[in-house]
Amino acid sequence: MPRTRSRTGQTPGVHRRSVLAAATAVAVAGGTGYALRPDEAGAATDAAATERAASLASSRPAPAAPLAPYTRGTTLDSLATPRGTAGYRRLADGPGWRRVVRTALAPARAGRAGRRTALAAFVQLTDLHLIDTQHPLRLEYLRATDAHAWRPQEALTVQGAIAMVERINALRGAPVTGSPLHFAMTTGDNTDNNSRTELEWFLTVMSGGRVTPNSGDPRHYEGVQNSGLTQYWQPDAAVRDADKRLGFPHLDGFLAAATREARSPGLDLPWYSTVGNHDAMPLGCFAGHGDSYLTELAVGGRKLMELSAAEAKALQTALRAADDPEGARYREFLKAHTRAMRPVTPDEKRAPFTPADYLKAHLDPAHLGPGPAGHGYSAANADAGTQYYGFRVSDDVIGISLDTTDPGGHYQGSIGAAQLRWLERTLTRNADSWAVLFSHHTSTSMDNTRPDPARPDDTRHTGADLLALLGRHRNVLAWVNGHVHRNVITPHTGADGGSFWEISTASHVDHPQLARIIELTDNKDGTLSLFTTLVESAAPARTDFTDLSQTGLAALYRELSLNAPGASTVLGGGPADRNTELLLRKG
Repeated sequence: MPRTRSRTGQTPGVHRRSVLAAATAVAVAGGTGYALRPDEAGAATDAAATERAASLASSRPAPAAPLAPYTRGTTLDSLATPRGTAGYRRLADGPGWRRVVRTALAPARAGRAGRRTALAAFVQLTDLHLIDTQHPLRLEYLRATDAHAWRPQEALTVQGAIAMVERINALRGAPVTGSPLHFAMTTGDNTDNNSRTELEWFLTVMSGGRVTPNSGDPRHYEGVQNSGLTQYWQPDAAVRDADKRLGFPHLDGFLAAATREARSPGLDLPWYSTVGNHDAMPLGCFAGHGDSYLTELAVGGRKLMELSAAEAKALQTALRAADDPEGARYREFLKAHTRAMRPVTPDEKRAPFTPADYLKAHLDPAHLGPGPAGHGYSAANADAGTQYYGFRVSDDVIGISLDTTDPGGHYQGSIGAAQLRWLERTLTRNADSWAVLFSHHTSTSMDNTRPDPARPDDTRHTGADLLALLGRHRNVLAWVNGHVHRNVITPHTGADGGSFWEISTASHVDHPQLARIIELTDNKDGTLSLFTTLVESAAPARTDFTDLSQTGLAALYRELSLNAPGASTVLGGGPADRNTELLLRKG
């Protein structure tokens, strides 16, 4: 396969995409994105039509010569590191994580560092979970049985996400090659409660502007953190709550600071979006958006904040069993607890959004930022009701964003047969390009095959089915995803000789709150390398409890996530799941 052209270090040969790029006067090295769109039936258009309808996006201007490799601002250089082993632990700057070379799919040949050329570089963000903490449908009361069902850091998701944007903007290029970063991709669960408030916050954080992470009464907070209930951290009150007994601080003015206006610079490179289950369904698990009771409760003036441990356990068990995909029993549960609900200020902006609303919001010019228009989604997606697409990353690399949410309900995923056929055609028609896939769900979390109510004849397929398809295509390099909130990197080899790396990245809401830079290089020795480098937000490691500025809150967000009761201590993964060089044979 003629995939030997490099973006740097040599003169590219004549190629139809190179000619097109020159004709449009947009340099591939600057981050041109050629969209590979689904047609009205959900299939890819032919190549000529695709390129005629191409959507162009430019990243920051490429330097005259490649930048030198560097580590500043990455976890290779330093890492926010806990001090102490018990109680409420503080963070401070500590040593970084080393890079691990992984050779399960190809050998690491000597001298490759001096031969390699860059193919592409990008940033993955995943599971931002921007949370409207005052939303009436939230399940905070499950903390009565599961300490981690509510997290003390949740009111600071917007400030934390902005600090991650600031970190990405500060990167001078890719850490290993110095290549310009082509784009950023979010791999789903950008929102938490499927709420219009959260969708607006997400799009503003990513594209730039002012965000007020507040809903209901604009004058004061109305949620569990000023409820007086001791199972939640009450930062402004003298209440000796459960978290303060663990060492959490008393912070006068915390809630007022957490809900005041914040400003995001927006990413300064093109960004693309992938949908997750929390973006697709109420509570991330219930099918359908036509339920009037749940909608009325979402925008209305009552909120359940407290539940007995026994009732919380029963509800959590039912949600995990996934035998109530449309939420019928959940509605009955809420109706049975109407008298226990507390009054809050109604807010129409808390209404759930549909998949069509999600597409419309991305296509809104108000959220264009640095582009591309729609952030991957197109009018063809809106017409067909699909949320998957392809795009050109560089002259030798395409990206493919999949929709692995199951509209039939439940938080685990699957993929429809029509989308699977489209993927097969897209990979086949672009066999002369390397391919990187993006999705929310991992291969092991795609085991939910409930039919799509809107497409009952569209058979749902599991992660194993998707792995089998990818293993038939030797141009697939990586499948990049999230959902499990943990750094995990897994090699896959197909029966037909295709091999690739599955790269799952930790969330931005749970500690250690990381994004991942991925670089693709040709080693000029029959192998390719994928370099993965994790980055933290731009907030300082050390917190100051008297600093309730936007930056101070972002630092506190990270420290609170470290100390959240019940939080897993293994989400950062092992050394081989963090900063890596992943070797592949060229197909």
